[in-house]
Amino acid sequence: MRFLVLTGLSGAGKTAAARYLEDMGAFCVDNLPPMMMFKFIEACETSAMSHKLVAIAVDVRGAEFFNARDVSRVIEEARQLGYHIETLYLEAAEDVLVSRYKETRREHPLAVGRLSLTEALAREREMLQPLRETADHLIDTSALKPRQLQKKLQAIVDAEGTVSAMRVEIISFGFKRGLPRQADLVYDVRFLPNPFYMEELCRHTGQDADVRDFVMNHPVTEAFMEKLKDMVSFLLPHYHEEGKRRLVVAIGCTGGAHRSVAIAEALGRYLTDLGLETSVNHRDIELEQAHWKASEGG
Repeated sequence: MRFLVLTGLSGAGKTAAARYLEDMGAFCVDNLPPMMMFKFIEACETSAMSHKLVAIAVDVRGAEFFNARDVSRVIEEARQLGYHIETLYLEAAEDVLVSRYKETRREHPLAVGRLSLTEALAREREMLQPLRETADHLIDTSALKPRQLQKKLQAIVDAEGTVSAMRVEIISFGFKRGLPRQADLVYDVRFLPNPFYMEELCRHTGQDADVRDFVMNHPVTEAFMEKLKDMVSFLLPHYHEEGKRRLVVAIGCTGGAHRSVAIAEALGRYLTDLGLETSVNHRDIELEQAHWKASEGG
């Protein structure tokens, strides 16, 4: 039996996520006090439940019963006893959360007394940080449509095997569209030679061999990659020792289609060769390609 602790910011979509998980066959429990989590997990394991996945939603609605560090402790103790338990953390940008609260006209769970909505959101982020840092899955719902959220949840449900000791997610992006909110580490590669200014390369991406070779074969890139590999290799065991189960590394250039893509792909191959579970995503490639097409009038 798999257990999925569903947590994150109020307004980020936990209710919708729980509904989708139920549709996928999960048994869902909402707003369970941390002090009851371990007993509940034990009861599920010893029962005759037919569900293969149990989702447990915990968050600041638990008021005085909720403490993120208590939740983290219960999760770690359950893992040490052999239970298959993962954490899914949902978040969204502050302006998106504020907009959602204005639309629903609901009160934030922490917006009591003199706290404004923005103050409550900031307080909630601080309270939940221990869970965010150790989350196995992190989803930013700021720009997600319901179907996109459903697909991400389906991928988590369909995943088999035990939770890996450390997962590394690499994201390429363009600074002109802002930093990825979920990033733990951000590397700026705008100092590298830029293929955008070469006519034969500007409409290709870092996934194409000509752009990749242009970027990677420069001496400055070779020196940078050695330092980047050394730094990430040094950091990973220390993050793991602190209980971090996933690390998001963001690589940024100007538009997010050339240099950052080539470097992200190279780092992904390196970490995969080390035996780490690694994924590489390119946030802004499609946006850049659409921009190129529009600028050509096509």
